[in-house]
Amino acid sequence: MTQRALVTGATGMVGSALVRRLVDDGVAVVAFVLDADPQSELYRSRTIEATTVVNGRLEDLDALERAVTVHETDTVFHLGAQTIVGAARRAPLLTFEANVRGTWNVCEAARRRPDLVRRVVVASSDKAYGEVDVLPYHEDMPVGGREPYEASKAAADLVTQAYAAASGVPAVIARCGNIYGPGDCNWSRIVPGTIRSLLRDEPPVIRSDGTYVRDYLHVDDVVEGYLALARAVTDGTLEPGEACNFSDESPLTVMELYEAIGKAAGRPDVEPLVLGEAPGEIHDQWLSAEKARTVLGWRAKVGLDDGLARTVEWYRELLAAR
Repeated sequence: MTQRALVTGATGMVGSALVRRLVDDGVAVVAFVLDADPQSELYRSRTIEATTVVNGRLEDLDALERAVTVHETDTVFHLGAQTIVGAARRAPLLTFEANVRGTWNVCEAARRRPDLVRRVVVASSDKAYGEVDVLPYHEDMPVGGREPYEASKAAADLVTQAYAAASGVPAVIARCGNIYGPGDCNWSRIVPGTIRSLLRDEPPVIRSDGTYVRDYLHVDDVVEGYLALARAVTDGTLEPGEACNFSDESPLTVMELYEAIGKAAGRPDVEPLVLGEAPGEIHDQWLSAEKARTVLGWRAKVGLDDGLARTVEWYRELLAAR
């Protein structure tokens, strides 16, 4: 049972939601934060006030080890990463440092303190699989990837598995599709970017040609997946180093998602500006969640229409407050 949890990437969309859930469950949370971000839901909701904050960089092993040791954390949720594909192309070294070095530092901090750390959940991505001939992705497929972001996630997964195999670090891996929901202020992503444009009566932009296929998972379902993984380490349902996919198993084209966003925002007839530009993006990606369903008893509960409606309302309040 988790009593004290360290969350890296605590100011992100998923990190903020996870911290809130842990605090509500009575867990003492240590939020590992690079910069204070007033736009983050962690700060806007004042959930940050219920946590202990450790400022530091994922690339700094000493800072991570201090967070584990001084605050006696028994569980680590490693969500911190550079998550933007375009940024990874522009700055691959920065991405490798954050995503790969950051992951081995988390695993090394856990390896050094087996008396404290009982479970580590590493947040990965469907991008770790790279481009394959047959979909959906299954956990028995090898990781790969040629673009910097894909390669960084694949390498982080391999690092995690190596620490589990060689050192017994009790780490497991979560691979999710595209995550959406309240709290995402990365406006280059289609859900927040489209919602903001529609609410501001600006022309929405689709970077690709609209035919790219993805699965989309609400942040609340992702949080439940991470918690299920932590429990699975505790009860032995999963072995250290195992990975698990999380998906609603309902892949959509970008244009189909755009139409659903327009409906949720009450602007179903607005035509987007389609750029037809998506450098570095795999065309089709979606995951099988069979393992999560059968082994963990997890399944997505937030339907797309409900999830988008909730998300639009959050952005409506956010933008009205500015």
